[in-house]
Amino acid sequence: MNSSDLFQNPLRRWGKHRNGRRPTVLVKELRERDRRRMLRHFLELEDSDRLLRFGSVLPDEQLTNYVNGIDFSRDMVFGVHNRVFRLVAVGHLAFAPRDETSTVTDKERVAEFGVSVSRSARGLGVGSRLFERAAIHCRNNDVDTLYMHCLSSNKTMMHIAKKAGMEIHRDYGEADAYLKLLPADPSSMLQEALHEQFAMLDYTFKANKRIATKWLGRLIGKK
Repeated sequence: MNSSDLFQNPLRRWGKHRNGRRPTVLVKELRERDRRRMLRHFLELEDSDRLLRFGSVLPDEQLTNYVNGIDFSRDMVFGVHNRVFRLVAVGHLAFAPRDETSTVTDKERVAEFGVSVSRSARGLGVGSRLFERAAIHCRNNDVDTLYMHCLSSNKTMMHIAKKAGMEIHRDYGEADAYLKLLPADPSSMLQEALHEQFAMLDYTFKANKRIATKWLGRLIGKK
């Protein structure tokens, strides 16, 4: 990960391309209060996208159970909001005890990452940014092995895995990839803190703008 690239023009509004450049993608930690927006994001995914994200076409009921079952005290969930405060991407970083027979790591925990990106936000590097954020969080929390499991036909996940230098194993139409992470250092700690601060500022701006727009709309409607 390149910190200068991650934080270039961090407060630029994410929306339209400017001067041929991709807009800055800011990734924010999601909390309990974001559960409703997360559910809406997943319910809006097409069947093909649900298949790539979960390995099967989950019906709405199972997606609802999945979102309601996320334990924010154990796992980390990251999101990207567009310029009109819609959640257009979600990355779920799930932690689990390592397998005692594992030869990949001797740490107490491993992490698995899954990501979904709305059609409107594709081609902007959103998935890679979510992965980078998940990886830096793992480094800073004494997790040195990050896994991804997906269908081999999931070109986006395969691209993210190859770009990150993950070791990929394919078997019967599915793929497992893992990445060994460096230990935390002052730079990685600062990087994560700054990224979250910038994302929080962006989130607050968009939330307040949305509230103001609704208030003005109601005010105008009463006239």
